Amino acid sequence: MTTPRAMAPLPDDQIALVKRLLTNATPEQRQWLSGYVAGFQAANDTQAPQAAPAAPKPKLTILYGSESGNAEALAAATRKSAARLGFAARVLDMADTTPAEIARAGTVLVIASTWGEGDPPQRAEAFHAALMDAAAPRLDGLRYAVLALGDRAYVQFCETGRQFDARFAALGAARIAPLTECDLDYKQPATAWTETTLRAVAETATEPGAAVIHVDFSRAAPVDAVEDAPRVAAAEVTAHLNLNSSRSDIETFHLELSLAGTGLTYAPGDAIGFTPANDPALVEELLTAVGHAGDAALRDALSHRFDITTLTHRQIADYARLTGDAGLRDLAADAAKAGAFAHNRQLNDLLTAAPHPLSADQLRGLLRPLPPRYYSVASSQAAVGEEAHLLIAKVAWDSHGRTRKGVASTDAAERRGVGATLPISVKPNPHFRLPADPAAPIIMIGPGTGVAPFRGFLQEREATGATGRNWLFFGARRFTHDFLYQLEWQDWLRSGVLSRIDLAFSRDQREKIYVQHRMWEARRELYAWLRDGASVYVCGDVKAMAKDVHAMLLAVIADQAGHGTEAAVAELRDLQRAGRYRRDVY
Repeated sequence: MTTPRAMAPLPDDQIALVKRLLTNATPEQRQWLSGYVAGFQAANDTQAPQAAPAAPKPKLTILYGSESGNAEALAAATRKSAARLGFAARVLDMADTTPAEIARAGTVLVIASTWGEGDPPQRAEAFHAALMDAAAPRLDGLRYAVLALGDRAYVQFCETGRQFDARFAALGAARIAPLTECDLDYKQPATAWTETTLRAVAETATEPGAAVIHVDFSRAAPVDAVEDAPRVAAAEVTAHLNLNSSRSDIETFHLELSLAGTGLTYAPGDAIGFTPANDPALVEELLTAVGHAGDAALRDALSHRFDITTLTHRQIADYARLTGDAGLRDLAADAAKAGAFAHNRQLNDLLTAAPHPLSADQLRGLLRPLPPRYYSVASSQAAVGEEAHLLIAKVAWDSHGRTRKGVASTDAAERRGVGATLPISVKPNPHFRLPADPAAPIIMIGPGTGVAPFRGFLQEREATGATGRNWLFFGARRFTHDFLYQLEWQDWLRSGVLSRIDLAFSRDQREKIYVQHRMWEARRELYAWLRDGASVYVCGDVKAMAKDVHAMLLAVIADQAGHGTEAAVAELRDLQRAGRYRRDVY
């Protein structure tokens, strides 16, 4: 072994010592010496450069207010896209936070739907009220952008999102990107908003000490706007029964669907949806009105792909622009008059009131996609296995000299008999679940078809041996003709699965009686159940019933607890935050 003297960092005597040691050492000893020297150097070398700690990822909060689940799904997809781009992103339900907490969030993307006539989603009501209150905290230093979801069939289109956008700005927050408003076909604009807004956030990040994100969006992974679409499977209708008597003035159908081979599963409280087919007579009328009576491809599209019943202000304006019709142009220019004309009218009314030929493409351009309709599942798989049961009221009404029919309810009632199939999907509803504790009591308030999920609840509690008490408030028009699932409730009463049932049949006496009246009559016991840990579930019509029941719950709490109105509101909100006041309204 030789060592070039000019390159050795050791004096001659140390070099001789190393040579003597290595010459007489075994291979194992040389290996040990090598490891020892390396370890000694690592432990004592204070000059080795230390790796700089990684800069923290910029924080991003995605705040959502959701009623049917679309805003919640968009929030989850946006978080995934933000995480892929290097953000420390979190998703937050408005029900779980306050404006004061959001004021410290730094950067917030708001995704909010509008419910009913311009109302915020129920789980966002408390946050919305606190934000709009005169005592709301300042939001100086907060950066934000808003994506609003809505339905142009309603006059107050995207009203909740508009209010959030304006209020955040009024409280001092800095707008990152303009408000984006989405109709029912929200996927494309939501995707564009997600990409544009994340780009703006990345380019303007100012969080001290946070990593600067440089993203080449032309090469980045695609931005998600929505989660994967729910899987659709064809389910055979195995039972199709009208539960009202022949003397009733309404029809409510119980459908049983086979899930065998579909792979679909659900939990009590979930919804099952299907995209209906339009009324064939209405399709033919529309084809004739625009001069395409023989177009088979267009007929198929109008039957299965497009909404041909809704009439919106935008459609009036678009039709006026296509046709050059001066009368329509004047109508569209006045939002109030256009809204009044569209109310309780359908697209065919517009086309027959001002007939003009349209090309197939022009007609398609006027139309919105035909959305699926969702119904609360009326069964539990713990009891019925590979089946799903639906409860669907056939909807029909008269307006402007014509009889109108509900698209989905008529399709299910008239054209989906035993042996037919429905292309269904399952929409989970995690906010309308039974309590995790099977011993917890529940109070169910569901008049009409609102009783559907509670049939599933009781099937589940019976099949799983849950010991919690169950109380049902049910209402309909007449006891003799409209008592849906009457024998089943009576059987559950006898067996003890149903602890109590209070009934309200509005037209069996001179003065109408509704479920909220029965709640007031039972207010002492109702409040005692609440104090004993009961959860309250409400399902049904949002416009009247749900508001009346909410008001009655406040009245019951105020009366029994000796509260004023504000204290009753706070107590009910506490129940909601604790997951003990849940609503599935439509």
